[in-house]
Amino acid sequence: MSGPVVLEAVNIVKELGEGAGRVLALKGVSLSLRAGELTLLMGPSGSGKTTLLSILGCILTPTSGSVRINGETLDDLSPEKLADIRRRHIGFIFQSYNLFPTLTALENVRLALDVRGFSHAETVAKAEAALKAVGLGHKLRSYPRNMSGGEQQRVAVARAIAGAPSVILADEPTAALDSENGHAVMALLAQIAKERNHAVLVVTHDPRTHAYADRIIRIEDGLIVGEDRTPEAVKNIRKYDITRKRRANA
Repeated sequence: MSGPVVLEAVNIVKELGEGAGRVLALKGVSLSLRAGELTLLMGPSGSGKTTLLSILGCILTPTSGSVRINGETLDDLSPEKLADIRRRHIGFIFQSYNLFPTLTALENVRLALDVRGFSHAETVAKAEAALKAVGLGHKLRSYPRNMSGGEQQRVAVARAIAGAPSVILADEPTAALDSENGHAVMALLAQIAKERNHAVLVVTHDPRTHAYADRIIRIEDGLIVGEDRTPEAVKNIRKYDITRKRRANA
C-alpha cells in the first residue's frame, strides 16, 4: 500500500544553454512520488531524465514550475536553503558508487551523516545500522578496493538511507553491475521503499528493473509520455534475504 505524496513536481520547464545553443530540456513535466513506492523513470538518452532527477534532488532549479517536498515549496529558495533541503530530505545513489577510496565502508557512510550535523556517536551508530541493513555488517572496515561492485553499490545504498531521507533518487544504479548483483540491488531498493516507507525513484535503461517497480514512468523529448502501474499480483520481486544477513551480522 503506497503512502502520502512526499515529492511533487508541477509543470517543470527547464532551459539549458543560451542564445542559439539554448535547449528546452523539460517542457512541462509533472509527477509525484509516494512513500512506500519504487518508481522507475525510463527514456532514451537526451530525453530529460537526468535533468529532471537533478531538479527533484535540488541540484538544479527549474526555469519555471514548482517542486514540493513534504509539502514545503522550494520555489525561489537560496542555494544555501536548497542545500539544506537536500541534506535533510534526499538520499542519492549513483551508477559509479562515488565512494572515497581511502575511506572504509563505515567512514564513507559516516561522511554523509557528518554533513547533516549528527554527533560522532550518532554517525557511528547510524552508519553501522545502515550497513548491517544492506547485509554489510561484516565489511564495516573494508575499503572499496577490497569489495565487489555489488558490495560497493550496497555501501552507496547504505549511505543514502543512513540519514532517513524522505526520498531516495538513484541514477542508473544497476548499470555497472552483473545480472545477479543488479537484481540484488533492485530487490534491496524495493524492500527499502516498503519497509522504511521511503519514496524511491530509479532512473534507468535496464529492463531487469521492471519487475521491482510499483510504477514505470516514460519520458521522451522532455515530456512524460506514459505511465504504467505494475499490478501487485504479477510482480516478480526476488527476495533479497537481508534478514538472514542481519542475524549473521548481529
